[in-house]
Amino acid sequence: MSTIALIGSGNIGSGIARLAVAAGYDVVLSNSRGPETLTELIRELGPRARAATPAEAAAAGDLVVVTIPLKAYPHVPAAELRGKTVIDTNNYYPERDGHISELDDESTTTTELLQAHLPESRVVKAFNNIYYPHLTSLARPSGSPDRSTLAIAGDDTAAKQTVTEFLDAIGYDTLDAGALSEGWRFQRDTPAYTRPYFSETDPDTGRPVFRGELATKLAEAKRYRDM
Repeated sequence: MSTIALIGSGNIGSGIARLAVAAGYDVVLSNSRGPETLTELIRELGPRARAATPAEAAAAGDLVVVTIPLKAYPHVPAAELRGKTVIDTNNYYPERDGHISELDDESTTTTELLQAHLPESRVVKAFNNIYYPHLTSLARPSGSPDRSTLAIAGDDTAAKQTVTEFLDAIGYDTLDAGALSEGWRFQRDTPAYTRPYFSETDPDTGRPVFRGELATKLAEAKRYRDM
């Protein structure tokens, strides 16, 4: 795997691109406004980066990150993503996305919606619960005592392994939260959302215990209807 493609190049997408370039990957960035609007970001990232349309980026990527407002997920190019591993970073904000009945009644999750739209892709939920300024500032080399852990969820074991290896390369440990249907455990407003990847210290050693805390927060999660 050598090329990371991004469908969406906002705060999370550009942060992932910066980490990927630093780790030695080529990146192809896209957004809904056209490649010409990414000139400054491409200049910053250097020769390993280029801009494209979403369809071109999807076709070029060995691993593709979808990081767009959730309401736009029906526009993600499906044919170009056939057979590929896709990372979904999305969260549901009704005030931005409009109300989506399946999410309001909690009969599905955000990433399951994208997986249904991409039936021939292998979708993994990741990056949705990290506050975007922390994405680049908290990345650490493998083995660092203060390395943060991010949760993932997915239905395909090989795809989750691919995402785990990518996360490791760009500076993060991974905790497998289970199937896509378990992705709600680190969605918006749950205990695992935005903070616990870096905030716990073992009282006996004084060292961070990110994985243990994250597992606890995932277990504490409640459905919106039960909050």
